[in-house]
Amino acid sequence: MKKIPISVLVLIYTKKKDILILKKKNNKDLWQSVTGSINKGESLIDAAKREVYEETGLNTDNIVDCNKNYIFEIYDMWKHKYEDEVTHNTEHVFLLELDDKIDISLDSDEHVSYEWTSRVKAAEKVFSHTNRQAIFDLI
Repeated sequence: MKKIPISVLVLIYTKKKDILILKKKNNKDLWQSVTGSINKGESLIDAAKREVYEETGLNTDNIVDCNKNYIFEIYDMWKHKYEDEVTHNTEHVFLLELDDKIDISLDSDEHVSYEWTSRVKAAEKVFSHTNRQAIFDLI
């Protein structure tokens, strides 16, 4: 089944503004916040909760919808996951603030490591311009 070109981006951060970033599996240096496509019939908030749980092991109802989205051209390396005529994705942004840094449980099929880092370093490391923009706009 091909992906729906609607996704969520969840910025997880602490009260001290440390930001959680995840390193993708099978990519030399591809870092990102929690992100993923919605499933058919799934609401945006449910997709955000599901992605946070799948990628970090955190089960929470404290995710905040920022009512902000970005439209971007789908990267060549992922175009095969979408229908042929699909060229752009709409990414909806959410926030999850934690009291402090915590250990998370990575989905080993998707990520190989994680780190908590400053806002500037997180923005420097993430590969996606929309992820970078969301960090600067919202945290």
